[in-house]
Amino acid sequence: MQVRHILRIKGRQVVDIPADATLHDAARALMQHNIGALIVRRSDGTLEGVISERDIVRAAAQVGCDALKAAVADHMTRVVETCAEADSIEDLMETMTNLRLRHLPVVEEERLVGIVSIGDVVKTRIEETVQEAESLRGYIGAG
Repeated sequence: MQVRHILRIKGRQVVDIPADATLHDAARALMQHNIGALIVRRSDGTLEGVISERDIVRAAAQVGCDALKAAVADHMTRVVETCAEADSIEDLMETMTNLRLRHLPVVEEERLVGIVSIGDVVKTRIEETVQEAESLRGYIGAG
């Protein structure tokens, strides 16, 4: 299965935040949308970075509560690993595990088209496994 299948099911909505927003704004948006990461886009819509719960916690650990007043740009991840719609779920699992990532923006022709979380990948793998098991049961039962 490929990333495009995940996006077809979950949708392509991406929640973003400007780089000059505060970490408090980012934390509030994460809570409101019940997500773990926000995309930071440049004015032309291209990917500038990602700010995650982990980034906010690190900032708070380094600076204290005043970190919430800091700009997203000061604490976001700027070098962002991405994936493409044609990438396989197995490739995503390997990338996410090896790089310890929980979110991968999906980019096609330098355009952001979605985001995939580790939860999306796990859910998809579970559904694949259930379908395979049902197919095997049907095959065995018919034989």
